[in-house]
Amino acid sequence: MIDVPVLIVGGGPVGLTASIFLSRFGVDSLLVERHPGTAILPKARALNARTMEMYRQIGLEDDIRAVAMPARFGEMILWSESLAGAEIKRLNPGRGTGANQGLSVAGNCGCSQDLLEPVLRRAAEAAGATRVRFHTELAELNCTPQGIHATLQDADGRREEVRARYLVAADGSQSRIRTQLGIGRRGERDVYDSVNIHFNAELTPWVRERPAALYLIEQPELRGTFLTINGTDRWGFLVTSLSHYGFTPEQFTPEFCTEVIRRAVGVGELPVKVLGVSAWKASALVAETYRSGAVFLAGDAAHEMPPTGGFGLNTGVQDAQNLAWKLAAVLHGEAGDELLDTYDAERRPVGQAVTHSSLLNALSMGRTARQDEPVLPRKEFLNEIGLVFGASYRSAAVVPEDGQSASPADEVQEYIPSAQPGCRAPHAWLQDGDRRFSTLDLFGRGFVLLTGAQGRAWHDAARHVTAPGIAVTSVGDGGIAPADDAWQRLYGLADEGAVLVRPDGHVAWRSRTGVADAAQALQAALAQVLCRGAARSGSTA
Repeated sequence: MIDVPVLIVGGGPVGLTASIFLSRFGVDSLLVERHPGTAILPKARALNARTMEMYRQIGLEDDIRAVAMPARFGEMILWSESLAGAEIKRLNPGRGTGANQGLSVAGNCGCSQDLLEPVLRRAAEAAGATRVRFHTELAELNCTPQGIHATLQDADGRREEVRARYLVAADGSQSRIRTQLGIGRRGERDVYDSVNIHFNAELTPWVRERPAALYLIEQPELRGTFLTINGTDRWGFLVTSLSHYGFTPEQFTPEFCTEVIRRAVGVGELPVKVLGVSAWKASALVAETYRSGAVFLAGDAAHEMPPTGGFGLNTGVQDAQNLAWKLAAVLHGEAGDELLDTYDAERRPVGQAVTHSSLLNALSMGRTARQDEPVLPRKEFLNEIGLVFGASYRSAAVVPEDGQSASPADEVQEYIPSAQPGCRAPHAWLQDGDRRFSTLDLFGRGFVLLTGAQGRAWHDAARHVTAPGIAVTSVGDGGIAPADDAWQRLYGLADEGAVLVRPDGHVAWRSRTGVADAAQALQAALAQVLCRGAARSGSTA
């Protein structure tokens, strides 16, 4: 019998990220994955800036960028009749504009899932007590008020019993755990059918002078998309709406795939080596709840969305970060169980918003069976900066303040950086002697209290609050200084003010000015954010 605080089912990016963050927050876990190893097909490729901030904070940004496609390929998408044929249109994604890149210290990254997962697996396996087991599946699951009792089975048929306080179900869109728990999903099923072809072919002559993340091919009897992996000889080709063009998944033998790729490139004798083929259907579905007792859904188990916009993986790994610190706080005895309810309250609205936007993207691009829709995308496509950075949580884990900051007119395309409670704590450059760094570099390890130049009372208060420990940084007190005017403008603090940032980088509470009793104010804020039972009486959150 194995006893472990958290069992994670699913060893894709979401499960592996959950394992890494739990270890970072001092929680042992056991991750099981039924496949023998990490992904062998490219699958998802787009890591947005918010996700890269997250990986930067746990020291993985450089490792991920080292295996990613060259950055220049992420600056454009292109439509043409064939890769070697007439060009139809180019589009520079709005996410890549200078103004949008200035919103973060970490930029977007194009890293295919088969290259990302080994980086995450190594980090998870290096995290000490955490255990990672591939070729092991969840055979049986029993949920009780005290936690879960599971039976695992390895590739040789050996079975082992596990007791865990909590379970993270990161077992994909066909989640057996979600089905067993009877959690329904709402949305639109089978929006289109697709085949992904992973192949080797030297395409440099047709992409060298026009690097793009996507090359969309428009032909009367074929619509497909070249997916850049390394920008030279390793690619994906996505064929969508098979049934509309009279294709079936069974047709896609290596020989037929070679024929399709040559047709899409426009070069009849092109040498092609097919590495793998995967057939799937795109849906836009969100679970009716992300929590059932001791079980939490994350990633595709919680929200299944079309890949148009590249939000699926990003939303999933951000789920994992949000959940991990909350599980850790409860398991360490620092928070009440009600804190775990805020996972659903905070992340399900995000899942609904990005799933809906991804569906609209798919419909607008003529890549579905609804062929009366326009071929070129809606203006929001790859310009969803509000969805990337703009999640503003309203839950018991956020202390609201009087008055509201300005809200964008378009929550998909616009983002207004703000340190209002619930928002992502914004990026601002700070200076410590010769070292220049971002406010974002302070986050991701635990609670952080940022204060103005006259914030000594908050330092004293942080030393006296009941756990957890809080890292305190004063800005402008003669040590760390703002590098420009962004700090004051974005964080909105007087010299005596303070802002409390959660381990996931979202603002928990803010006091714009000083208070008569800083220790009492900080203690009350933490009690509310951590849902500490009676300490929250009278809360308005």
